[in-house]
Amino acid sequence: MFPLQQTVNPVVSSLRTSSRSLPMIGILAATDLLALLLAGLVSVYGRLALNGQYEPALYWRLWPILGIFLLAYTVSGLYPAVGLSPVDELRRVTLSTTFTYLVLGAGLFLVREGETYSRGVFLLAWLLSLGGVLLGRLIARQLFAKCPWWGYPVLILGAGRTGAMVIQTLQRQPEFGLKPVAVLDDNPKKRGQLCGVPVVGALSVAPVLARHRDIHYAILAMPGLPRERLLTILEEYGQAFAHLLMIPDLFGVASLWVSAKDLGGVLGLEIRQRLLLPGPRMTKACLDLVLTTLIGAGLLPLIGLIALLIKLDSPGPVFYGQKRLGRDGNAFVAWKFRSMVPQADQVLEEFFQANPALRRQWHRDHKLRYDPRVTRVGRFLRRTSLDELPQLWNVLRGEMSLVGPRPIVGEEIPRYAEKYRLYTKVLPGLTGLWQVSGRNNVSYSERVSLDAYYVRNWSVWLDIHILLRTIWVVITGEGAY
Repeated sequence: MFPLQQTVNPVVSSLRTSSRSLPMIGILAATDLLALLLAGLVSVYGRLALNGQYEPALYWRLWPILGIFLLAYTVSGLYPAVGLSPVDELRRVTLSTTFTYLVLGAGLFLVREGETYSRGVFLLAWLLSLGGVLLGRLIARQLFAKCPWWGYPVLILGAGRTGAMVIQTLQRQPEFGLKPVAVLDDNPKKRGQLCGVPVVGALSVAPVLARHRDIHYAILAMPGLPRERLLTILEEYGQAFAHLLMIPDLFGVASLWVSAKDLGGVLGLEIRQRLLLPGPRMTKACLDLVLTTLIGAGLLPLIGLIALLIKLDSPGPVFYGQKRLGRDGNAFVAWKFRSMVPQADQVLEEFFQANPALRRQWHRDHKLRYDPRVTRVGRFLRRTSLDELPQLWNVLRGEMSLVGPRPIVGEEIPRYAEKYRLYTKVLPGLTGLWQVSGRNNVSYSERVSLDAYYVRNWSVWLDIHILLRTIWVVITGEGAY
């Protein structure tokens, strides 16, 4: 029979593609329907409570429209959305939801019932639908992504460093929906396990595994392979999988908005670094100005309360300014709410003298989990990231952006090395990928890589995704101390 059955069966047999499509699609579809229904209920009865003059039953006649939403999501590739980046999912949900509401509005106008329905109800329902569907999908993945039946099994072709990197990335992000179940490599010395995944044989086993274990996904993680060998692998084994992802030898290049182009039979990759172009920069600046004005105005009472608590908690000024490096390497003063005691440097030095081992941690990450300089109010402000609210002023002055790389000081330039050039091309941000990707739980080198990734892959959708994730991180306190 199949010679690797005993090795692979315990891992792969529970990951049948056909047995997992319906549960995933069912959960996501049910979540979407619930979000859309709640959006309708809140908008209809919310507007009615604000002196709306209509009969709620008028809107319940539109319930078949829910099926059109699901059809639009299906056409957009949102079921089951396996292998879809969160930023691309945000874009597809936003565009398909908005398009469906526009079609609904146009349809009501064509049948001359547009004046019967409240425009306020539809506007509120549209906004609530966007937020509800995205939040529902986030919660669904938080609840089910680690379940063994969620996602699809994927074969990793290549047991080298790239294969290990791919496995670690997919294991850290189970919500991506691809679960490595086996690794194949022609090198007989690379048997055993790779990051907990069994290395079960040579590449020639791939078609047999795909056929007998119903595995439709494979990732070719062998960059730098000679062209002839690569073509041979693609021709011999690639046709066994409905989805074959190839990791090219292009590490450090933009990846989020890369698109394939057919150049007369030659494969080309179009790479667009939008954040370095004048048009997208203007779009980002307008987004900063509008959102900062709205957010700042809405948070004025909270800012006043925090300022009062700081004064009552410890002596000293309310705000603290520190020189940071911005675009083109220009220095500026980044403002924060003061979260430390007076003579903080002296307190820190005395602490290091009593705890010399923590001095090395400080030099490595510039962070301490239990910082003796932080006040009681300051500890709360840092955990909730509210200490950075005064940087809204830096955004209004054009020194920072709402989203961007983490603002750094001059001493950190050597640690950025060649990536410092990318850092200086953009404005540092009040929030960014570092803040929503684990924050203080990630290493310094990972922070630098996240900043570089942001510059290379920027889009309005990426900024919106980070801003929405920031709200989630602030509420949960993930990685903050």
